[in-house]
Amino acid sequence: MSAVAVPEIRHEVPVIHIRPSKGWASLRLDEVWAYRELLYFLIWRDVKVRYKQTVLGAAWAVLQPLMTMVVFTIFFGRLANVGSDGLPYPIFSYAGLLSWTFFADGINKSSQSLVSSSNLVRKIYFPRLVIPGSSVLSGLVDFGVAFVFMFGLMAYYRVWPTMTVLAMPLLLLLLVSATMGVGLWLAALNVEYRDVRYVVPFFVQLWLFVTPVIYPASKVSAKLAEMGLPAWIYGLNPMAGVVEGFRWSLLGRGPKPGSVLLVSVLVTVFLLVSGAFYFRRMERTFADVV
Repeated sequence: MSAVAVPEIRHEVPVIHIRPSKGWASLRLDEVWAYRELLYFLIWRDVKVRYKQTVLGAAWAVLQPLMTMVVFTIFFGRLANVGSDGLPYPIFSYAGLLSWTFFADGINKSSQSLVSSSNLVRKIYFPRLVIPGSSVLSGLVDFGVAFVFMFGLMAYYRVWPTMTVLAMPLLLLLLVSATMGVGLWLAALNVEYRDVRYVVPFFVQLWLFVTPVIYPASKVSAKLAEMGLPAWIYGLNPMAGVVEGFRWSLLGRGPKPGSVLLVSVLVTVFLLVSGAFYFRRMERTFADVV
């Protein structure tokens, strides 16, 4: 039998050149989308680690804002009588804590995310935005559990949702964007300056007291009016618009956030865009410094 020549088949393997970015690099969000499975697994890892070997499991997502609500009700609702825009103070404070707890946990975790994942950052390449992104987005699981409990409180106090609840998805997007924007700044800064981890908890505590979680924003607006200042200045704190927006959307009572919410949206967009660009600019040094 005569031999038959078989043509050699060559499979060209694509070569990807990874070079450090220069200057204010583009965000390259297409890379983040290409690594979406990694983002999913990092989120799942964070959720599993959070509740691994715990007795109460996901119940901690409710206990944290619930116990804080009880303390706030006793000291600020009953003793200090700070007011609650005509709402029962427990549900007033829990509605504020719902968004605030997500924000505080998100920036605490995302600020430490790159340092705690240093082995991963040094060994393989992937868009580093995935790491703080997973730290923030994993908090949506806790938020979802606490959000369901919120409807139980509303039923107990006979506060029924209105059509304003339809704005909730947009407000949730605003909350995630504000958390991500601050988290990106802190995550990048923490790689260069490790004392950021000591500043963040103190920073979060101070931020709580300038955000209308304990007291209604209407009192702040009244004080600003007495000083001859417009109410929208309070919106320079992005969480002011988020917290008031959540209360208005969920409970259907109280003043509409209006200009405060609009300014908070603008500040949130600035924080998110500038934080993403700063993160990308510093990304080329992460593997060397972390």
